[in-house]
Amino acid sequence: MAIIWGLNFTAVKGALSDFYPLAFNAIRFGTSSLFLLSVLKIREGKIGIQRKDIPRFIMLALIGNTAYQLFFINGIALTTATNSSLILATTPIFIILFGAFLRTEKITIRIVQGVILSSAGVLMIILGSGRPLTFSSQSIIGDLLIIGNPICWSIYTVLSKPMLEKYSPLKLTAVTIAIGTIPLVLVGIPSLNVQNWAAVSSSAWLGLAFSAILAVGVAYVVWYTGVRHIGSARTALYENVSTVFAVTSAWILLSESMTVVQVAGAALVFVSLYIVTRKSRQSPNRLVAQSMTVSSM
Repeated sequence: MAIIWGLNFTAVKGALSDFYPLAFNAIRFGTSSLFLLSVLKIREGKIGIQRKDIPRFIMLALIGNTAYQLFFINGIALTTATNSSLILATTPIFIILFGAFLRTEKITIRIVQGVILSSAGVLMIILGSGRPLTFSSQSIIGDLLIIGNPICWSIYTVLSKPMLEKYSPLKLTAVTIAIGTIPLVLVGIPSLNVQNWAAVSSSAWLGLAFSAILAVGVAYVVWYTGVRHIGSARTALYENVSTVFAVTSAWILLSESMTVVQVAGAALVFVSLYIVTRKSRQSPNRLVAQSMTVSSM
């Protein structure tokens, strides 16, 4: 998942040179919806969900897909890539806060340590690029919109966890994306009407296909599989690993530079994963003690 999302930055960056952003999003999520619903039909035989769960699915779809994408598209236009990257890197922190508040999972000391180290590593990667932070009246509006992204994704992730006890990651992903796609397509219709289709290169179409099938379709299912089996907080740490792969792919494919500070930051991200995953080697008594310590904070 982290590798796919890391490469997705480069794929989307190339595709948006030929596509209008809203047109790109409409086609991307429309394609992903058809792909996931087809796979769901083949794998599970039916797409149906319980009637009482429909409002929850609609809420998750509008928050995690529609609102998230609209916040991002409009926010990135008003702020810098550096500002938005730093804000998006706070997603694991928001997930821990929401998870702890709603008591959907136990937060251990090691998870907190891992999130702190991982966030510090991402900070080093982003600031190590040499791109400056800017705080103007225009960027503040964009920053506020981008802040909606980690909040939306955290709510989407934490509130989805109970649903994973009844539905597979594939069904939860397919249905929420299909519902969330409808408003995205409606919003994208004006851009679709004025899109210069003859100017879209084959590489842009490939980038769109990669983003739709792998970055949205496959990676979202993997995300929910992680939430189901290892919890939302631990899964969230792997999202920061995508920053490492994004910088690496840009360095290899786009000939962008990579500094020593960025390499050190990448190492810190992987150290954070080691600290969190090492939890499974501890004795049960120590894990209970750590959980009690965090609960009392």
